[in-house]
Amino acid sequence: MAGKVSLFGIRHHGPGSAQRLVEALDALQPRIVLIEGPADASDLLPMLGDPAMVPPVALLSYVEADPARVSFAPFAEYSPEYQAACWAVRHGAALRFIDLPAADVLAARNDAEPEEGEAAAVDPVTCDPIGTLARLAGYEDGESWWSDVIEENPAPGPVFAAVADAMAALRAGAAPPGGHEAAREAHMRLEIAKAAKEYEGPIAVVCGAWHVPALAERRPLAADRALLKGRPRAKVCITWAPWTAPRLARSSGYGAGVVAPGWCAHLWNTRGRADGTVIWLARIVHAMREEGHFVSVASAIEAQRLAVALAALRDRPRPGFAELADAVISCLCEGQRTRWDSMAATVLVGVDVGAIPASVPRAPLLEDLQRQQKATRLKPEALERSLAVDLRSDSGLARSMLLHRLNVLDVGWGRLQASRQGRNRGTFRENWLLCWQPEFAVQLVENLVHGATIEEAATTRLMVAMRREAGLGPLAELVRQAMVADLGRAVTFGAGVLADRAALTTNCQDLLAAIPPMAEIMRYGEARTTTAAHLDGVMPQMVVRAALALPYDARNLDAGAAQNLRQALIAADRGIALVQLEEGVMAQWRQALRNLLETEGVTRLLTGTAARMLYESDELGADATAGLMARMLSPGTPVAQAAGFFEGFFDNAGQRLIHDEGLRKAVDGWLAMLDEEAFMNSLPLFRRVFSGFDRNERRHLLDTLFARHEKKGQDFVQIAQAGRLWPAHEARVLALLDAGGLT
Repeated sequence: MAGKVSLFGIRHHGPGSAQRLVEALDALQPRIVLIEGPADASDLLPMLGDPAMVPPVALLSYVEADPARVSFAPFAEYSPEYQAACWAVRHGAALRFIDLPAADVLAARNDAEPEEGEAAAVDPVTCDPIGTLARLAGYEDGESWWSDVIEENPAPGPVFAAVADAMAALRAGAAPPGGHEAAREAHMRLEIAKAAKEYEGPIAVVCGAWHVPALAERRPLAADRALLKGRPRAKVCITWAPWTAPRLARSSGYGAGVVAPGWCAHLWNTRGRADGTVIWLARIVHAMREEGHFVSVASAIEAQRLAVALAALRDRPRPGFAELADAVISCLCEGQRTRWDSMAATVLVGVDVGAIPASVPRAPLLEDLQRQQKATRLKPEALERSLAVDLRSDSGLARSMLLHRLNVLDVGWGRLQASRQGRNRGTFRENWLLCWQPEFAVQLVENLVHGATIEEAATTRLMVAMRREAGLGPLAELVRQAMVADLGRAVTFGAGVLADRAALTTNCQDLLAAIPPMAEIMRYGEARTTTAAHLDGVMPQMVVRAALALPYDARNLDAGAAQNLRQALIAADRGIALVQLEEGVMAQWRQALRNLLETEGVTRLLTGTAARMLYESDELGADATAGLMARMLSPGTPVAQAAGFFEGFFDNAGQRLIHDEGLRKAVDGWLAMLDEEAFMNSLPLFRRVFSGFDRNERRHLLDTLFARHEKKGQDFVQIAQAGRLWPAHEARVLALLDAGGLT
């Protein structure tokens, strides 16, 4: 005897539908639960009941030979399909998907066809049946109508019968489905008939509300089989993948998404409770306080009262997230919508990320990695081994791109090693240290939220990071990562974001931090296939804006801020020297450095740094530099200021003392005038400056200082009472030599 079939028309990702569905299943106690979804993934469906499966997750289907051809079916905790599957697992009922197999859908899909959920229907009723019902009921949109009638209605009545009647009335006046939709409904009818023959007792069918009348209609099975005959098939792989709450939002481009996933999760978690509104407001208050806003309890109470009043005025059964948002803006944000907008994404959308059990079959990123490992002849090994890559060869470039893309995904199979010169960027050769770890497979699966191939996932992840990054320096570094990984779409996107942010930024240190990675992109882009030509106009603008802001931002800084600005200034100057900018831009940069020498309020640390840069670029002559040095280190200068200039000029550049007599005499004169206490206090500074010298360089400096290698033309100065002064002087010199390890 065939089982009795009950159809439950639901809205995807509707917490109210999920609650009513669980209640209906408890009452029906079906032998088998049939769910709208790819029939060839039925074996994976019971995994939803695994405690280790934490929604949101997605059923991911992709063509084995072409992982870029992919489809996904997300499930949230409040999705009716997810709750139906969990109910079946808990109660021991059979469980199946009944929609067209993924092998059919992906084989029929081509690049010219829109993704599922985005297809535009000519008939407005077929395109948006819920919206049609909402307009008939006097609502502006289907979201609000469905929420009031089903999702948030405390007493909705016989929901599924009413939904079936409404959809039957709509379909009676709509154009009949054709093509893909007709095939889907034919396949589901065949699967329902098959289950009815196999099982005695109740059968539950969970499907989208629009399909209920078509599945209830009695049609010859032979006609449905004929409709499906001859459809193409592709070899596909299907697996579960973690998903994220933002990807469930309609704003992400997901056609079946909801406006506010965070609100839907709240409705599901507070079902059956009378204080749901209070709990939601408490979340908002907590979020506002985390951002530093002052929110009183009295204001929260007024917001709750206002939300209830707004729901009554709008003739709604209870406050929805629209009423609560209006109340929060009025009572908690002082009428400032911008304050609400700054936290709305976190509250309304959420930040949840799903997790999948270890028993899940291989994911598409692992398949893609395996193919690329074969193509690049890189075998994963547990032991560390070195790999030298020549970017001028196709094979070397392919290996480099793969390893860089994996690093973007936080899969550290390869670690880039510094060259003997201490740098690895900007050459046609890279040195990697490879070591495969088992957890890398898990990390790849976690990146499925960004794409089904390594290239797509790395591109998406970088673009997401670029959108979120506020600092120019880190943003430019992300663009550089996209370039070395040969992710052209991310480079183009990042260049646009970088140009927009640079045009609006007046912070000097932020501009300086962006110059080094920008310089490397421009200077070494020829080692990659990705062009950086569209960045050529951004770099000069950033240098000019930094030059204009530098003299003002360098004033009145404390020691920590001055040191940070100095490091940014040194790195930026190296980057500018690396790129061949036009003379007008270079002149503005050099003028900004000169301004640091004369601007009041600039610390001597920065003055010394600017002087060294001008000296090294031959913009400050030897005589002028010696004069500046003598003035900055003169006896009348406070020791702290003189030491700051000394550090700024000589830190990591002390070798110039060996070869520059003018500088050497100025420094020697300053050291000689220090009293004992000042000299001892400055010793840590001196040791840091000269720490880069090896033993030979130290000896060379002393030989130069005492002119030991000169036999002719040496000038001697007679000092009165030298015999009496020499023993103390000798003891001091020997102590210094002993401390430096030269004796």
